[in-house]
Amino acid sequence: MNPHNKSIDELKEIAAQVRRDIVRMVHAVNSGHPGGSLGCTDYFVSLYFRVMDYSTDFNMNGEGEDLFFLSNGHISPVWYSTLARAGFFDVKELSTFRKLNSRLQGHPATEEGLEGIRVASGSLGQGLSVAIGAAQSKKLNNDDKLVYVLMGDGEVEEGQVWEAAMYAAHHKIDNLIATIDRNGQQIDGSTNEVMGLGDLRAKFEAFGWHVLETNGNNFELLLAALEDAKKSTGHGKPIMILMNTEMGYGVDFMMGSHKWHGVAPNDEQLQVALQQLAVKVASDY
Repeated sequence: MNPHNKSIDELKEIAAQVRRDIVRMVHAVNSGHPGGSLGCTDYFVSLYFRVMDYSTDFNMNGEGEDLFFLSNGHISPVWYSTLARAGFFDVKELSTFRKLNSRLQGHPATEEGLEGIRVASGSLGQGLSVAIGAAQSKKLNNDDKLVYVLMGDGEVEEGQVWEAAMYAAHHKIDNLIATIDRNGQQIDGSTNEVMGLGDLRAKFEAFGWHVLETNGNNFELLLAALEDAKKSTGHGKPIMILMNTEMGYGVDFMMGSHKWHGVAPNDEQLQVALQQLAVKVASDY
């Protein structure tokens, strides 16, 4: 079972704290990717504090528990913060983000031995394939737990994603819940300008997936979609959630622009952001 199972009000408070962590982490080293991290915070908090069954007594095999893989590894700040806040490692370690010899590198990796990380990611387009392999392994091992994976909409331009999508449907990988962060932005501009994605729902349905859509910045709608996705597993089709989010969500001057994909706030901007991300009792590291 999930060791937390928080209420929606508690999830909102945790999300505000995670967003505080994100802006402080990237500001401290003037490096990192705050935009997508802020936009996906509610998703990560929902998974780790309400939805997934897992243990913080971490092991790489993950037998008998749900697994999560991050494909768009550049949004590592939100994952690191969520893992720390969920109890995988000490929150104080967030202060080492992107520093020499830190376990919290810019893109998640396994050689540092960071609890919660099972595969290196950030080479875009590969996460879905990894998740499918893990889900298929669970089936072969008669493990009834689920596998979750998050991708960015920009990385769906990668051809490997569509090869994996065909494979998952063909092999009826129905213990997989994939999500695409559909914020419409990537490093060079909007996804429509760089490489239009067209009707993603129709495309994944044509590939044989069960497709859901939701608002990734509304806990009520997001949790309902994740619960619907769980109920849809075991019926012969992989599950895809198209999750609409706002890049930079929670910090008004970062919202909706690709310019904050990989830019850190300066001192003044950090203070403005923290004022907008107020929590009842801040527990900054």
